Amino acid sequence: MGQADLRFGGSSGVAVAKSKAPTVDEAVAELVAQLPSDELALVLVFLSPRYDPHRFIAEITTHFADTPVCGCTTAGELAPDGWDENSVVAMTFSQADFNAVVRPILNLANFQVEDGRRIGSELRHELLRTTSEVGGRNPFGLVLIDGMCRREEAVMSALYASLDNIPIVGGSAGDGLRFERTWVFFDGKAHTDAALLILLNTSLPFRVFKCDNFEPTAQKLVVTEADIEQRVVKELNAEPAAAEYSRAVGIIDAKLDPFSFASHPVLVRVGGSYYARSIQRVDPDGSLRFFCAIDEGMVLTTATSCSLVGATRDAFAETRDQIGDVSLYIGFECLLRRLDAEQHQLSREMSELYRQNRVVGFHTYGEQFGSMHVNQTFTGVAIGRRPT
Repeated sequence: MGQADLRFGGSSGVAVAKSKAPTVDEAVAELVAQLPSDELALVLVFLSPRYDPHRFIAEITTHFADTPVCGCTTAGELAPDGWDENSVVAMTFSQADFNAVVRPILNLANFQVEDGRRIGSELRHELLRTTSEVGGRNPFGLVLIDGMCRREEAVMSALYASLDNIPIVGGSAGDGLRFERTWVFFDGKAHTDAALLILLNTSLPFRVFKCDNFEPTAQKLVVTEADIEQRVVKELNAEPAAAEYSRAVGIIDAKLDPFSFASHPVLVRVGGSYYARSIQRVDPDGSLRFFCAIDEGMVLTTATSCSLVGATRDAFAETRDQIGDVSLYIGFECLLRRLDAEQHQLSREMSELYRQNRVVGFHTYGEQFGSMHVNQTFTGVAIGRRPT
């Protein structure tokens, strides 16, 4: 695919490229050849775990020496030509249309709420200082976070509270289907047990969005025993968790696997809205390990599935109604949505829908939206076009 096919730049100030080259050196060379290198506010990269993350981020950073280069590893890539795997997607943001400031949050194992609030407040004031001379710009934020850290809820709650209603979205870094170790990229290095807060000011129209395709049922599951720190549910309704979950969703005779969990999420109600709490795997003792925080006494609701393609198409249409023509969507989509689409033979249709709407991003181990960490969701920010 040629350079012209991969760029969405021009009226949006964002240029996009992809490589499936077999080595780090070749992939970096392909990306650099396709992307602008001057007068950039930010470079974002979403990297398949097939590549060495340390070598990749060190190599590509040398080509953008005066620009922050950020990103993370993935569970699949949302590329300019649709869903992909074993690739790297990169995008650049022009200084003409964006200002950007970035702050890493390291050592998440010892993260404190006050640390997150301080970092968010400091970065918000830094963004205001860097754009004080530029009029007509509005901010939004992106959060990339280690997908194995189990600290997303605390981080998002603290950051959101400190940002004075700046809308934020993001994704938890992935590791394919291995669930071993994920990485975020900053300052030429790959970090684990870490997160990135990126704030951008832009003169372009934009809208953050959230899309899912589930409706709650009347079936309730109460968490009656859990290891909260490890996100492991041992009992539901005072019964062994896996057996009770299987009974509730009607798959007693089927083996529980990622496809089962993708098709049958459970929901939690927060502030009048329902959010998915997806299951990562069943442990040998019959416990269920979740992607999101859980707690004893939490009431989970089983869900029925609506049209995945239809709900996503509606989300794109709603965004266009609000901001007009969209130049691209920066998207963070749960790995389980991809698995659900594969199970129902919808992968090709979904991939084509994303290609048509110019979605770039990655498949995640969880999504961030406002103060929430969610699952089985498609979140992101739609960037409009520069007025003619």
